[in-house]
This record gives sequence, structure tokens and C-alpha cells, in this order.
Amino acid sequence: MDHLDRCAWLVRGTLVRAAVRRYLPWALVAFMLTGSVLKEVSPLPESYLSNKRNVFNVYFVKVAWGWTFCLLLPFIALTNYHLTGKPGQVLRRLSTLLVGTAVWYVCTALFCSVEHYTGSCYRSPALEVVRREHPSKQQCLGAGGFWHGFDISGHSFLLTYCALMIVEEMAVLHAVKTDRSHRHHKAITTLVIALGTLTFIWVLMFLCTAVYFHDFLQKVFGTMFGLLGWYGTYRCWYLKSFSPGLPPRSSSFHLKQ
Repeated sequence: MDHLDRCAWLVRGTLVRAAVRRYLPWALVAFMLTGSVLKEVSPLPESYLSNKRNVFNVYFVKVAWGWTFCLLLPFIALTNYHLTGKPGQVLRRLSTLLVGTAVWYVCTALFCSVEHYTGSCYRSPALEVVRREHPSKQQCLGAGGFWHGFDISGHSFLLTYCALMIVEEMAVLHAVKTDRSHRHHKAITTLVIALGTLTFIWVLMFLCTAVYFHDFLQKVFGTMFGLLGWYGTYRCWYLKSFSPGLPPRSSSFHLKQ
């Protein structure tokens, strides 16, 4: 077993467990609550991760859905085709990414609307003088002002949703068995490691968001929307026949049976 296989084996042994899918949502809620209390009661000293310009935030979190989409696309396609051998089934399962994109777009648009309708333009972050001549965030920032509204944590939402979606899709690995001679072995193994690394980054940055950024209610609402997006799809809609469905758990032979 080479280093690639060892890393993939480690990821399979952790993220693919049913217990992870069951308890990760509760763990994220616990991280959010604990981190938020810590931020209010006993703030941690400044660190590299508290700087918004850190490499994880700039190159990963700000484009979190892009990373998740680009890695899940080949992973879902390869694993589902390996198990079912049916292009139609593969396309059906790939539509989960379209659903995820819709969830991401609708929620971020809603967050922007909430911030707009609850906000006002101020001369400085001290929130002392209101500049009523700038009724929108874009006008306010363009004029050098400071817009203050209820800013639902987009990071809390997206990191929650992306981490849970990856874990749900990786459940397919219970049934995917490839040896080193299989033509898709290296590609699937590499994607497993990449998705495992990405999940670790999402959870780590979710914890950093809880500890260093946003107000308590902003993180509560952000996390709640992430959980609702996951629960409404993987725990409700995807159980129905008229949906993209859940990841297959057996080979094409068993599916035909």
C-alpha cells in the first residue's frame, strides 16, 4: 500500500462512518455555540487564523462552493458510474450539485437582502453619524461610508452546508471497492483524499469563524440555514422518488435485484 492508498484509507476510516453523518451536524452546532461564548466571555489572542487575509480564508473559504462543486463533480460521476453503470443514474445524482448551487445562491441572496433592509450608512464604524443620502450598501461603500446591518454569517452557512454535503456524498464509499489495477482506482483515491482535506479545512474554518468573527445571532442564523439546506435535501427531499436521490449503497447487480 503506497502513501496515496494509506491517506485514502485514513479518510475512509473517519469521514465515511455512519456516526460521522449522524453526529457532525450536532458537532458543528456545539462548535458554533462554544466558540461564540468564548469570543464573548474570553476572547482568544490574535493569531494567523484571526486575520481575514489568511490563506485558508482567501483561497478556500471565499470560494468554498466552487471548491466543493469542482471536487464533488468528478467524485459523484466516477463512483456512481462504477456502482451502477448507468449514465442516466449518474446524471440524476449529479443534479445534486445543481440543487446545491440553488441553495447557495438563494441563501446568499437572502442574506444580502436582510443586510440591506436592516442596515444604514454611517460615517465611520463608530456608528455615530447616519448618512441618509446613501440608502444602499453599494452607494455607502462607494462614498467611503460604513454600512451596518444584520449580517447573517455566510461563512457559517456555507461551511456547514459544504461539509455536510461532502460527508453525505462520501457515504458511497461503503460500496465502492477498487483494487490498484482498476482504471478508476487512482482517480477515486485522489478525490477521496482531496475531499477529506477539504472537509477538514471547512470544519477548521467554521470553528475559526465561531471563535473570531461575527456576532452570536449572526452565526446562529448562518449555521441554521446551513443545517436546513442539508436536512431539507439529504434527510427529506432526496428520500423521495422524484429527486436526485441519495448516493447508491450497492453495485449495479444489487440495484437490479
